Amino acid sequence: MAVSNPIALLLTVCFLGSHVPAMSLASSSDKFLLCLSIHLPSQVVLTPTSPSFKPLLVSSIRNAKFVAPATARPPLCILTPTKASHVQAAVRCGRYHGVRLRVRSGGHDNEGLSYRSQRPEVFAVVDLAKLDAVRVDPRGATAWVDSGATIGELYYAVAKAAPGLGFPAGVCPTIGVGGHFSGGGVGLMMRKYGLSADNILDATIVDADGKLLQGKEAIGDDLFWAIRGGGGGSFGIVLSWKVRLVPVPPKVTYFSVTKTMNQGAVDAVTKWQKVAPALPDDLSVRVVVQKRQANFQSLYLGNCSAVVRTLHRRFPELGVTRADCREMSWLQYVAYLYFGDAINSAPLEVLLLNRTMPLGPFVKNKSDYVRKSLTKKTWQKIFTWPSGAAEGELILEPHGGRMSTIADADTPYPHRSGVLYNIQYVQLWNGNGAGGNNSTPNWINGLYDFMAPFVTKNPRAAYANYKDLDLGVNKVVGGVTTYESGKVWGESYFGANFRRLAMIKRKVDGRDYFRNEQSVPPLLLIRK
Repeated sequence: MAVSNPIALLLTVCFLGSHVPAMSLASSSDKFLLCLSIHLPSQVVLTPTSPSFKPLLVSSIRNAKFVAPATARPPLCILTPTKASHVQAAVRCGRYHGVRLRVRSGGHDNEGLSYRSQRPEVFAVVDLAKLDAVRVDPRGATAWVDSGATIGELYYAVAKAAPGLGFPAGVCPTIGVGGHFSGGGVGLMMRKYGLSADNILDATIVDADGKLLQGKEAIGDDLFWAIRGGGGGSFGIVLSWKVRLVPVPPKVTYFSVTKTMNQGAVDAVTKWQKVAPALPDDLSVRVVVQKRQANFQSLYLGNCSAVVRTLHRRFPELGVTRADCREMSWLQYVAYLYFGDAINSAPLEVLLLNRTMPLGPFVKNKSDYVRKSLTKKTWQKIFTWPSGAAEGELILEPHGGRMSTIADADTPYPHRSGVLYNIQYVQLWNGNGAGGNNSTPNWINGLYDFMAPFVTKNPRAAYANYKDLDLGVNKVVGGVTTYESGKVWGESYFGANFRRLAMIKRKVDGRDYFRNEQSVPPLLLIRK
């Protein structure tokens, strides 16, 4: 790094030290911004006085519930790095001057913690959207993808550069790769190929000291394990990931079958619980339960005739016929699952490469895992659960297949053998009425409480990428998050792996620089 004046020299020397002095908030904020002005191009740093600041802040907010809180107590600045050295400088300036960084790749964080803080603290946002390259190696069946890329951009780049290859990840194309991979990455190919995190081969990360660690050897086994499903915002800023691409056939099959309660929806979902996790691993059937209906959606890595034969034999209650099926390329499939018939009127690149999406209603999410099938009587109560003015839905994602063969401790994601499916609860409502941002309708909380006897226990498991602050938030004592406060929510996400994550946190960020309401705390040594 070139040093052109005495102040820059002093700051550069300070970067090399490990002592972080205590400063007043006003002083630390001013000095942090001065530090950034010395070490970063001016166009990379946006402060609230910039006309581009608010549009950028809200551009990736996916939950209308958080627009008002995020803009009422905005970050000190937003950084838009275009290369690794920009991120290194941001971490070093922040670490030295006591300003923490929150990192946003796509903005789909369910609780908005990548761009807002619930606490009255000074923080800055590192927006990785300009670090969005995807470099595909068709011969090696691998790709390097930057954390700021979306999974739509990843899907498109892979399919165009390497026909016959794909990648297992989620449904919404505007999800950022960085957050998705960091929490595990469930999707409809996980029964065949595992999670996104199970297919990560290498990475590049900026650690809590601002050092650039390129490759597994530099990162170390523990940290490399932690970033593949241990949640974002805890261990450093991952800039890019090397992923294993997986074979996909020329044509895959999608079907969608909807059943009302009068058409046997309750019986079908009751049967689905045992059938779906035991189907051939190249077939995944998920269910969306909404408005007293069940919509069964599939991905089959093969043709329509084969999937119809399989389901007639294994799941006749569903009544799938050839008329319910659509054969298409894998790339068409990932677009169709989200955009539907829009793929017939717009080019795939227009749909999948578009990072913007309209700001919808207020949203609240929760999650569960199921190891024992629910009874028909229980499902009848779920289907008829009153939703009031809000709109609620359950998304049931089957496990089994490859997911059952990976050990719970292979990555931080522990929900493996014995899991039948996971549940995502989604509540949508108009937040402009009485109660505003803080008023969540009763449907989701009431149903979640009702489900307690029927889902995993001790702890009640949850998926890290369906973040839920109702599970608990960190407490900070003496400038460091306490392990006991983190354990309350951490064991729900990570089970027995949470302790190892906390031990790694102590090793790589013992002073807890990367910290938020649900970041992994350092498990501090207790000397007797």
